Amino acid sequence: MTQRKLGALATPAIGLGCMGLSQGYGPAQESVAEAVHAALDAGIVLFDTAMSYGMGHNESVLGAALSDVDSEVQVATKVGIVRDDAGVRLDAAPERIRGYCEASLRRLGREHLDLYYLHRVDPAYPIEEQIGALADLVAAGLVRHLGVSEVSADQLRRACATAPIAAVQLEWSLAWRAPEDDIVPAARELGVGLVAYSPLGRGLLTGAAESRDPATSAFRRTDPRFSADALSRNAKQTETIAAIADRLGATPGQVALAWLLAQGDDVVAIPGSRRPQRIRENAGAAELTLDDQTMAELTAVAAGFVGDRTSFAVDRTRRAGA
Repeated sequence: MTQRKLGALATPAIGLGCMGLSQGYGPAQESVAEAVHAALDAGIVLFDTAMSYGMGHNESVLGAALSDVDSEVQVATKVGIVRDDAGVRLDAAPERIRGYCEASLRRLGREHLDLYYLHRVDPAYPIEEQIGALADLVAAGLVRHLGVSEVSADQLRRACATAPIAAVQLEWSLAWRAPEDDIVPAARELGVGLVAYSPLGRGLLTGAAESRDPATSAFRRTDPRFSADALSRNAKQTETIAAIADRLGATPGQVALAWLLAQGDDVVAIPGSRRPQRIRENAGAAELTLDDQTMAELTAVAAGFVGDRTSFAVDRTRRAGA
């Protein structure tokens, strides 16, 4: 698969977002091991999880699925969001970050993390102290590279002034282009790679039947882009993407991912799926090249998507002008 650089970390253009393996998108029908091995067979070696996904369960099932893998893999996880029986909250207290990291390593069955993100900035502490605690983990050999997730441009600059930051993770897709206004230019100015989560618009861009039914997912059910009026309007944009895909002999998801990867060679997409066939399909997008006419068509389609977004403790949820 085509390789990209996230700071000093070389990784394939497409990774696997693992949250949906155990949280947020309804009951799993496929085994985690089957999904992970399908990803590896397709050339995907970057697996992205977090301590908050399933209250640590996601890291545990990913670790178990990777336990019999001999080939080199890259594991990214995150700290800063705590999910437990009391609900969900922020906690990136500098004095607790090492303990959270060590717990993640135990669940994953690994000696080090290839990429460790500050999942959200905890407003109770200066970002410099949170990044400083992460940098201590690099010095201790527990972490190879650092990242931040859903930060503002100013927070990214402050993070980079504290320690080397390899990647910034953000929601970015044809259906949500807000990061291009500020955080994408800031990351490029600073030499930070871009990792796009929900690159298929939480399923909206694939045209899959389940994406038309918000009740199938806790994340879609509360997302304004999936409200009745917005979903009707957005479905028309998805139909146009499907027509373009049919012309190219590809799938709508592949076209949406190829558009995103074409935004720059510093972009890595981490679509999530539990279905081996969909994982293989997504991986194939890395080999799809879109000509200028198709890129222009897709950019026009992107302008027609409507609806704000819902996500926990993010910097920006509203579209420009909304």
